[in-house]
Amino acid sequence: MVHQYKNNGYNIVLDVNSGSVHVVDDIVYDIISLYEKHSVTEIIDLLEDKYPDYSVKEAYSEITELKEAGQLFTEDIYEPYIDSFKDRPTVVKALCLHIAHDCNLACKYCFAEEGEYHGRRALMSFEVGKKALDFLVANSGSRRNLEVDFFGGEPTMNFEVVKQLVEYGRSLEETHNKKFRFTLTTNGILLNDEILEFANKEMGNIVLSIDGRKEVNDFMRPTRNDHGSSYDIIMPKFKKVAESRHQNNYYVRGTFTHHNLDFAKDVLHLADEGFEQISVEPVVAPPTEDYAIREEDIPTILEQYDFLAKELIKRKKAGNGFNFFHFMIDLNGGPCVAKRLSGCGSGCEYLAVTPWGDFYPCHQFVGNEDFLMGNVDEGILRTDIRDEFKSCNVYAKEKCKNCFAKFYCSGGCAANSYNFHGNINDAYDIGCELQKKRIECAIMIKAAMANNEE
Repeated sequence: MVHQYKNNGYNIVLDVNSGSVHVVDDIVYDIISLYEKHSVTEIIDLLEDKYPDYSVKEAYSEITELKEAGQLFTEDIYEPYIDSFKDRPTVVKALCLHIAHDCNLACKYCFAEEGEYHGRRALMSFEVGKKALDFLVANSGSRRNLEVDFFGGEPTMNFEVVKQLVEYGRSLEETHNKKFRFTLTTNGILLNDEILEFANKEMGNIVLSIDGRKEVNDFMRPTRNDHGSSYDIIMPKFKKVAESRHQNNYYVRGTFTHHNLDFAKDVLHLADEGFEQISVEPVVAPPTEDYAIREEDIPTILEQYDFLAKELIKRKKAGNGFNFFHFMIDLNGGPCVAKRLSGCGSGCEYLAVTPWGDFYPCHQFVGNEDFLMGNVDEGILRTDIRDEFKSCNVYAKEKCKNCFAKFYCSGGCAANSYNFHGNINDAYDIGCELQKKRIECAIMIKAAMANNEE
């Protein structure tokens, strides 16, 4: 499978199965689109008004050499692997600990209903968290590196337990030959020097929630009971986090909605405020919500991605660049086969844990009793749910099989698929369109930067 597109003056050809990317001239670009279904003689006739015969023959020969070298029109080596992939042993490698089902913001788009997750407000006890870490170690097999995200609601509302669990996790490492990588996701309202000092010592990554410009952020992320601008409260703190971590191992993470389709301005605002690790992502919401992304919004959003990609290139070349999460792509190695085929591993390799110790496939399924998998006392009881998620991959999804993006998005988010289509083996259509554009922009950026280095 080959995907061709033009972006920012570049003719780009992606060989999907090998991952090879080619930046080509017009004649090669045109011939590649005809190569599989036409002979060289037929192609000469089809392109006679554009190119001379000898040029077509020369370009055709170059394309044939690339095909023989395994860089164009390659066969899919992954699909035959899928049966053994589905039968692989289940190894849990990551937990999302819902340390607090409570929050001190009232974000309008919050899927967790201000931290309550369709249930009750609660804080995780040390005892429940301890059992969760024990479960992770016991079910991680020979995998050494384990990941734990302190999530909410707002995890700093229960920070003493966060500290206790980190200490307990560290106590398990040497005995069990494990290494924990802890992450903290926070809205920043309670962030202070004590929390930051601890986080800088123990957290491999910190995710800082902010949507961008003040008016955009405060509209969707108001404080509870109108206690002032959340932007004004958190922006100085987030700048301190970024600088204290030397602009690495953190990112500011925002959400754009139908109300700020000019979200590139929010990304650039965050960059102008000094942040170098930025993610601003489209809201996923039912179409009944006034802030939901609509199908008619897609052209505007695609234009924003193109604008943002060009601006990012310009800034990188000028020496004041930043990383935009959705434009970060590895064309040399990339993720392992399992991740290429099934993504985050929700429901099998990755689980969410509620404050009272229930297991769900991921944070977005929490509160849906149909996906309650077990608990920290009894382990996984619904192995059928685990097996369903284990079988979720790009070849199980009709929309993914012939999509050029499948090995980059890995089939998309299972929760989004379920919420829009009622099963995890479909795909959220608006999300797919935006993801494909982001991948095209990411590859174009690589091409532009490589061209600058030559």
